Amino acid sequence: MSAPSLSPLPDVMAQKNNLVFAFEVKNSSYFAYYPKSQIDKLFRFLDEFFPIPQENKYAIIAAHLKKKWIFKRVSWKDWENDKLPEKMRIIRTNRGNFKIEKT
Repeated sequence: MSAPSLSPLPDVMAQKNNLVFAFEVKNSSYFAYYPKSQIDKLFRFLDEFFPIPQENKYAIIAAHLKKKWIFKRVSWKDWENDKLPEKMRIIRTNRGNFKIEKT
């Protein structure tokens, strides 16, 4: 769904069982920046279109940096308390903070 828009649409949306993921994806060689407005769209999308508990909805920023993918989960608490930074970034040396564990 990647395209500039005022609508709250993520670049990629995925669903598995009762889990929903909204991704903002960037492709670069060393770092990727995510403006607050793009991150806000992820939460608006999840909030408006999926009437399920927040613990089942994930807003993820993702960067494809050369041959490496890095994923970071963004906090619902930060969005609800209007504490999202003006920009978030992923640098190729970062480690992602998003893990899905098999239960």
